[in-house]
Amino acid sequence: MLRKLMRNPAIPDAYRSNFTHLYFDIAWFSVLSGSAINFQSVYAARLGATGWQIGLLGALPALINLALSIPSSTWLEKRPIHRSVFLTSALYRLGFLFWILLPWLFSEEFQVWGLIGLVLVQAIPLTAMAVGMNALFAAAVPPDWRAHVAGTRNVLLSITYIATSLVSGYLLHRISFPLGYQIVFGIGFLGALMSSMHLYFVKPLPESSRHRRPVRAPAARRPRKASTGLNILHSMRPDIWRTPFRGPLLVMLVFHFVQYLSIPVFPLFFVRQLHLTDEQIGLGTALFYITVLLGSSQLVRLSHRLGHHRVTGLGAIGMSIYPILLSFCTNPLQFYIVSTVGGFGWAMLGGAYANYLLEKIPANDRPAHLAWYNIILNTAILSGSLLGSLIAGHIGLGIALLVFGIARLLAGVVILRRG
Repeated sequence: MLRKLMRNPAIPDAYRSNFTHLYFDIAWFSVLSGSAINFQSVYAARLGATGWQIGLLGALPALINLALSIPSSTWLEKRPIHRSVFLTSALYRLGFLFWILLPWLFSEEFQVWGLIGLVLVQAIPLTAMAVGMNALFAAAVPPDWRAHVAGTRNVLLSITYIATSLVSGYLLHRISFPLGYQIVFGIGFLGALMSSMHLYFVKPLPESSRHRRPVRAPAARRPRKASTGLNILHSMRPDIWRTPFRGPLLVMLVFHFVQYLSIPVFPLFFVRQLHLTDEQIGLGTALFYITVLLGSSQLVRLSHRLGHHRVTGLGAIGMSIYPILLSFCTNPLQFYIVSTVGGFGWAMLGGAYANYLLEKIPANDRPAHLAWYNIILNTAILSGSLLGSLIAGHIGLGIALLVFGIARLLAGVVILRRG
């Protein structure tokens, strides 16, 4: 598939190497995502982790992001961007090697804390890598080709993620615990190494080539937004809260908060209430992302008809279906059906909300506005991940999912009416 993509005669030879390595980067990264990262929380749940501990797995990276985004940007500005992204990616992904070693080093109780500690340490280079990757992408891909490359990367991400989830679930079902997880973590570590290797070969284009337009990309694939620069988190201006962008910021803060309330509850519900096997969890995840892929193919048509604002609100409402219906599930078949239906909501929201936000931002003042969005996003992840597990511990997993699903629905209505 990658060879077919790269044989496209419209791609100038000067860009072909960067495009190829960016495609291989995301393909190998999705191997990591579909294996180790996908089953991280499930592994913790099978070790007996509490909801609070699973919440920490999601909250700690958000906390580190809030604390280190600006220092990371300052550090990156003083160094060659392609080397810095490779270095931080290698440091972050080296941590997955130690996931494999956990069962050999600690008892089950201490493995949970070991995993939390590794996630905390890995979040430090991950923050710098995330900031730098936006700048590297902008420097390595000309403006006319960014939508094309980003869209192709998203397709590769979805397909490889689905396949890896299925293979990982199959292996975990047939290999005894914890050896199965060590093998899956090993697959993830291999994907991490290969992804970083391909990032090493992504180079910034000369300034003249970056803005040159020898061959125009198809009109439908031209980018709709400006690139995010390294200074995105430097323009922290409180006056933005006195502009019309305050409305989108507030409604997205509400939505992301209720969205992440349920994230730490899902693996606990899968393991302790539905008693799903790892293979069943992998199949459900694959069905969810197949639906996301199918739904994304209709996103352009839907956005043209309804607009990004309405699609974002409807997507948020659609995302309430998954936790609400999941709370009533009692067997794997019902879980598969809910997973299949639930992907459509994320396909709508995930594809529309960035453009919805960009429509509300002045074209000449995007960095400061996006910086505030980054803050509210990570604040929501941090607070939602921790409070969701605490609430579920008091009212029960099924009731918590029902309540959180209704909260998502109400947040979607708020986006439609107040966003």
